[in-house]
Amino acid sequence: MKSLRIDYDESNRTIETVEKASPEPWDAVCERYDNDVHRISDIGDREPYTAVYACYDENNQPVYYLVEEDAALMRMKRKTFLDKLGQGGE
Repeated sequence: MKSLRIDYDESNRTIETVEKASPEPWDAVCERYDNDVHRISDIGDREPYTAVYACYDENNQPVYYLVEEDAALMRMKRKTFLDKLGQGGE
């Protein structure tokens, strides 16, 4: 799974590539943001990327990425969900 850092305007859904951004493994990006990532929307014109995700930093500010979704992403989402099950509310 690849990801690419972008500038994203949620109000009009425009995507601009960050000049010095290069593809990175999506699992490494998720770990960097402590898995505080949220799917924003589908995209269809940026092959091989299929979705825009927001990753939230320690100040709860969004950082946007294009993500190539595949079966490995679905497995990673399920594992993260199961790992976090029962950790809250104490």
